[in-house]
Amino acid sequence: MKIPKAWPLGTGEMQVLPGLRHRSSSSRRPSWIIILVALICVSLIGAYIYPARNTSACYLLGNCSNPWLPPTPARVFTDEEVMARVVIKEILTVPPVQSTNPKIAFMFLTPGSLPFERLWEKFFLGHDGRYSIYVHASREKPVHVSPIFRNTDIRSDKVVWGKISMVDAERRLLANALQDPDNQHFILLSDSCVPLHDFDYVHRYLMEANMSFIDCFDDPGPHGTGRYSEHMLPEIEEKDFRKGAQWFTMMRKHALLVLSDNLYYTKFKLYCKPGMEGKNCYADEHYLPTLFNMVDPTGIANWSVTHVDWSEMKWHPKAYRAEDVTFELMKNITSIDESYHVTSDEKRVVMQNPCTWNGMKQPCYLFARKFYPETLDNLMHLFSNYTAIQA
Repeated sequence: MKIPKAWPLGTGEMQVLPGLRHRSSSSRRPSWIIILVALICVSLIGAYIYPARNTSACYLLGNCSNPWLPPTPARVFTDEEVMARVVIKEILTVPPVQSTNPKIAFMFLTPGSLPFERLWEKFFLGHDGRYSIYVHASREKPVHVSPIFRNTDIRSDKVVWGKISMVDAERRLLANALQDPDNQHFILLSDSCVPLHDFDYVHRYLMEANMSFIDCFDDPGPHGTGRYSEHMLPEIEEKDFRKGAQWFTMMRKHALLVLSDNLYYTKFKLYCKPGMEGKNCYADEHYLPTLFNMVDPTGIANWSVTHVDWSEMKWHPKAYRAEDVTFELMKNITSIDESYHVTSDEKRVVMQNPCTWNGMKQPCYLFARKFYPETLDNLMHLFSNYTAIQA
């Protein structure tokens, strides 16, 4: 209705015209409200089913990690990483080769002759066909006093403490031991290592274990993450860098994995060296812990079955003299059932965890070091007694 300009507005009209405007607005408002509410509902339903990757959707829905969306990779993998991941996945998923005569490979990393051959002979006696022995002597050809150790030497090379040549020697031992398809578990031992249990106990402990015993822990201090180099990027990030003891035992699939790895090994070969960038990075303390933390963290125990006493807080572990070797000492070591790690930062955080074997708490250690050659007679005399403790 058009209102003439000359139409006088009296009291009656003042009451009528606003009323007309009010009724007209009211008649349109319900439809707009319905449309607006419908649009909001549709938007919310669509955002829930197909969530947008923006902060608005996250704020509205509180659901930014929708399981239907593929994860966005943090970065594009290099060709070398893609190939390495394929190989590693294949090795870890292939069923183990069944052996009718499963053996343990005892791999000795030594500068020369083995001072405890007579003790090891006592350990191996009566178990022919259940073990293999490999000796890597880096300085001089060993003189063997036990017939068990004859013809066990492999081609060796020079080994320098703290350098990649130590890892090279470990890989060389594994390469030789893997040639025997019956070798199912692989133990790295030093010339100062001695057995803590009899052969049957060790064989059962390792052959029935569902993991490898590789030491691994996160040390944020200068002797841990402080040794990391950014040159290891992008394949190895600082958050993945780990530390652990050199002495390991591992299943066959893990031994194959170590031998097949070239990508991560090369990073440590190039960028983990004593004195590099003002740091003292030792590959034998970091390579295996970091590798397995990245590729199979649930497949390792995170402690070594070789006991070492670092309580003196020196560069080298406590070394036992003849007077130290008593039945009480050996009994105490064989009874330890918790592993210990201490960070190297100012906090000196102590990490103490039970040693679980197939889900059950068990004594941690099968071997121990560091024993001087002068302890041989005492160990020979006590062997039958202390190895019977956990038999």
